[in-house]
Amino acid sequence: MDNFKNSQADQRLHRLRTTVVLVGMMGSGKTAIGRAMALKLDVPFVDSDAEIEAAAKATISEIFARSGEPFFRNREAEVIERLLQSTPCVLSTGGGAFLEERNRAAIFKYGVAVWLDADLDLLWERVRHKDTRPLLRTNDPRKTLRKIFKDRAPIYQLADLRVEAKPEYSIDYMTDEVMRMLTTRVDVLEAVT
Repeated sequence: MDNFKNSQADQRLHRLRTTVVLVGMMGSGKTAIGRAMALKLDVPFVDSDAEIEAAAKATISEIFARSGEPFFRNREAEVIERLLQSTPCVLSTGGGAFLEERNRAAIFKYGVAVWLDADLDLLWERVRHKDTRPLLRTNDPRKTLRKIFKDRAPIYQLADLRVEAKPEYSIDYMTDEVMRMLTTRVDVLEAVT
């Protein structure tokens, strides 16, 4: 019951002024943390991949197979820019979205990027049993994940804020950590009296 009271208090104490964009590797917790944050802040939660799938009437894997990654990245950029210019929300992006210069520029202009930084072992534990990750459909998916992680980490470091994810952190704890980081940015979270 105390957690519920604290959650209600969080909603009354802060108002989201700009869209929070969660970035990071597949399996870092962007969707779970994003949903929990949106609930605490009483704002919409939007998953850019889900928006793309709805518009295309196809899964990300099907889009990759049918039209290729460049086509997908173009649709992704359009969706992200549109979402960033609408009502402030919590936006979860696909793992590759932040790699694109145009997406980073739009995020920095209209929102705030929060990197959920999970190490390779945690990521592997979370994604190894899922077949919905087109980039991991290789002969050695762990090796592929390691390469993707190594290539992407320097770009994720460009995010405005970084929150470390650990295996022992619950969704609630991780959400609270992200919220705590956001309170350092008055341009993102406005105190409500």
